[in-house]
Amino acid sequence: MATTLAFVFTTDQKGAIAETAIIHAATKLGIEVYRPVQEGGRYDLIFDLWSSLVRVQCKWASRYGNVLIVRCYSCRRAREGMRKRGYTPDEIDAIAAYSIDLDRCYFLPLNEIWRQTIQLRLAPTANNQQLKVNWAADYDFAAKLARPHGAVAQLGERLSGRQKGTGSSPVGSTSPIKVQPSYAAP
Repeated sequence: MATTLAFVFTTDQKGAIAETAIIHAATKLGIEVYRPVQEGGRYDLIFDLWSSLVRVQCKWASRYGNVLIVRCYSCRRAREGMRKRGYTPDEIDAIAAYSIDLDRCYFLPLNEIWRQTIQLRLAPTANNQQLKVNWAADYDFAAKLARPHGAVAQLGERLSGRQKGTGSSPVGSTSPIKVQPSYAAP
């Protein structure tokens, strides 16, 4: 669903829209979401991802053609002009971004972010480049944060042609996200 904006949102409005959309998307996935009591910290939300608490910074994703731009830094006015500051693993565990144009949320674990700006591709590149492309679908909230459902019994074929159970596979045995959490629950 594409939204045409009739007016320009302020930075504060964008932040509030992104944060509420991210809370809504996480809650729909069964994720418990917590907010810090005080504003001004480096993270906006805490996600309880079943075995760990994850500090999340919320961002607005701007669309330019077939690319979403997620700015992975904070910016504030200083005496010398605008001051950009990236995030460190001591401050946050992930960035969650909301695109108002697509009405979708994306989850970027900090250990997968290596630049101050990440481009998420919505469609193939004009030159068909495949290497080092960040596909938006790979970072979609549901794709990254879906609750693991436990072990999956797989049917294997015996030499006699009958089906047999072969145990669990990595599909159900591993969590779909790879985040270095700030706190692991006992």
